[in-house]
Amino acid sequence: MVSYKIKIKNSAVRELKKLSQKDRKRIIKKINSLVKSPRPAGCEKLSGDEKYRIRQGNDRILYKIEDAILLIFIVKIGHRREVYRS
Repeated sequence: MVSYKIKIKNSAVRELKKLSQKDRKRIIKKINSLVKSPRPAGCEKLSGDEKYRIRQGNDRILYKIEDAILLIFIVKIGHRREVYRS
């Protein structure tokens, strides 16, 4: 079984720190589950981008998958109403 490495953008780390500890634990658990399955059930490919998103409650995790180097790059973490804004 191939496992991916996870890299988190600095701005996504700051967004994660702003969340409550309970939400933070859930999101970290969800991110860690991507190591074995980068395209889990419920993930969606975003139109116009090479990004995917997964849901965790009202929060969304946006990420890119680099299959050639087995890397998952977490781009953005935030509330569903704000995460898609540029």
